[in-house]
Formats: sequence, C-alpha cells, structure tokens
Amino acid sequence: MIDIRPFATLGHADHGWLDARHHFSFASYYDPARMGWGRIRVWNDDRIAARSGFPPHPHSDMEIVTYVRSGAISHQDSLSNKGRTAAGDVQVMSAGTGVVHSEFNLEDEETALFQIWIETDERGAQPSWGAMPFPREDRDGQFQLLASGDPDDGALTIHADARVLGASLAAGDAIEFAPDPARHLYMVPSGRVRVNGIAAGPRDGIAIRGEDRLRIEAEDEAELVLVDAA
Repeated sequence: MIDIRPFATLGHADHGWLDARHHFSFASYYDPARMGWGRIRVWNDDRIAARSGFPPHPHSDMEIVTYVRSGAISHQDSLSNKGRTAAGDVQVMSAGTGVVHSEFNLEDEETALFQIWIETDERGAQPSWGAMPFPREDRDGQFQLLASGDPDDGALTIHADARVLGASLAAGDAIEFAPDPARHLYMVPSGRVRVNGIAAGPRDGIAIRGEDRLRIEAEDEAELVLVDAA
C-alpha cells in the first residue's frame, strides 16, 4: 500500500510567525483518518519567521525529532541543554518524565523544518536532548541513518523502535529501499518523485506499508526524509 497525502490536503494553521502544515491530527486540526501512522504520531511541516519561535512549553513521554530544511533553530531546555541546529542537521529530544523547552529561529531569515513525534517505548525514562551535523553530500544518492532506537549505530538515539533516514537525489536519479512489509513507513520529498511508479509532489506525505521493495525516482532535485517505525 502506497497512500499519497497531497500537501494541499494537510491541516493548516497560520499564526503569522508560524505557518504550519500538519500531516496528522494536531492542535486544532482533527481528522479521525489521520491520527498517526503506526508509532508515528506527529509530522509538522513548519515555517518559522525570522527572530521568532516557540516559547517555553512542556512535553513528556514522546520522542521528538527535528529535521531542519533551511535556516536554523536554537534550542534551550530545563535540563540546561542549549544548541543551534542548522539546515540539513537533526536534533532529538526524549521528553521522558518531563522537560520544558523553547525553540527559536534567531536568524535573520525564515527557518523551515519538520517536527516529527514518535511514540516512546520507554515511558518514564530520563529526559535527554542531542543534535548532530549530517552533511548533505554524505547522503547523495543514498539513505543515511539520522536517528534510531539503536544506541550503537552512530546516529542520534531515540527510545523507540524506529529509524529516521535522509537522502538527496538529483533530477533523474533513483534510489531503492527494502523495507519490512509489516512496518509503517512515512516519507516526505522536497520535489516531485515516483514511488514504485506512483507520483507524489513536493511536500506530499507518502504512507507506505506492505511493500518489500521501493524504487524512488526523482523527477526534480529532491531531498527525502523517511521514518520507518513499528
């Protein structure tokens, strides 16, 4: 099953400083058919105006992955963590027993990012935060592991049976991926692609299950972000 969720059908909230698109039910956007995909609960496509952002707010028992598409985001939390994550890089926060954090675009330009929430496998864990640079050239024509539940794989660690991967394709290039058909995959491309021959547009959501082989062909230059979860 490959289900295309066109960008125009996503939930939308425009707060002035924040222009958000919701792939799944979130805040005031509710669609009973889009409550999540497997353990993936939230995928927000956010554009944050220069010199603005999310003031301090709490989370608990959720794995939160932020993939910065352009610009940069600056993090600060109640655990005394501080950091700036730039375009192409990733930060993760395991909210665990509870953490208060803020996320601000301190740049003079708009920041675009994906905020992805994955249901935790370890409720009541010690909260934590981390970030890593992932140079885009390292994922040209191939998927690169960005975060996972395996603490020994060299990527960022989350407390969930899930993997977050990224790839970059030039127009006309293709990439293949062999998923477990029982798992839930969700992918968002930045440009036009075909997945096993099925067309998807820029920033569309692509929900995949029951496939043991994927061939992703790029019609435009495209950045791919893929989550493979239970």
